Amino acid sequence: MNDNPLKGAWRQAKGLIKEQWAHLTVNGLAIIDGQTEHMIGCIQERYGVERGKAEHDVRKCFQAHFGSFQ
Repeated sequence: MNDNPLKGAWRQAKGLIKEQWAHLTVNGLAIIDGQTEHMIGCIQERYGVERGKAEHDVRKCFQAHFGSFQ
């Protein structure tokens, strides 16, 4: 996945991320810091899902809210 869409909308995305994945901590959000790969890893770790599922969920969420997301 391309990091640019998330990085470019990071301020707006943080609220959406916290709403969608409430179990991510403030430290988790700091680690993610607009990096899609870090976000996928945090979701995998915190929710115990496989990488493919985490990536699918991130893509689906951001496409729904921001339109195009690679």
